[in-house]
Amino acid sequence: MQAWFIAGTDTGVGKTLASCALLKAAARAGYTTAGMKPVAAGAEITKAGCRNEDALLLLQSSTLQLPYERVNPVCLKHPFSPHLAARREKQLISMNMLINSCRDFMACGADFILVEGAGGWRVPINDEELLSALPVKLQLPVILVVGMRLGCLNHALLTAEAIRNDGLELAGWVANGIDPDFECRDENIQTLQSKLDAPLLADIPWSPGDDPGQTAGRFCLEMLSSNY
Repeated sequence: MQAWFIAGTDTGVGKTLASCALLKAAARAGYTTAGMKPVAAGAEITKAGCRNEDALLLLQSSTLQLPYERVNPVCLKHPFSPHLAARREKQLISMNMLINSCRDFMACGADFILVEGAGGWRVPINDEELLSALPVKLQLPVILVVGMRLGCLNHALLTAEAIRNDGLELAGWVANGIDPDFECRDENIQTLQSKLDAPLLADIPWSPGDDPGQTAGRFCLEMLSSNY
């Protein structure tokens, strides 16, 4: 079993698209796969319960079909920072709760497992704890999704620095086009390639519609697996 934590330079940078595409790429390579989102903020209340779109996409992109509650144990209705959404909904999120949920999920038997974060690296889950402590406790290597837009260099380098300062390996990064008008895109990618000291796993251009199946072909899975 191999497992990675998917982090983003910010919210809305395409963590779920990258995660789903990577799960599909791994499935095409013959792996059994499973994707998890421990905490999701922003959901609909359905007949089946609270459901988050990102978590449902991860479930759809995995070869191993698990109960929704195992894929997304903390589902919050309000699209706020998790600690604020939990406070609004009178829920308590603790690091121990998330660690236990992740360990249970990682025992599912899949060959290839992704644990997707929420927002950026230093997102609070309560008044005292940050979500970044989760991959530290689980000792998961990190894949960083960089939203390619103005300011991405600073965001990416600061996030990579924080990941390494927390004692984790930056296993690779993904350049995801989120701004169709972003100038000097190629030059920004080249700058990050020279400074991040981690392999570029995929360069995803901007597209008006996200298609993880097509995006899967952009991933260089060998670059990721060669390190682990």
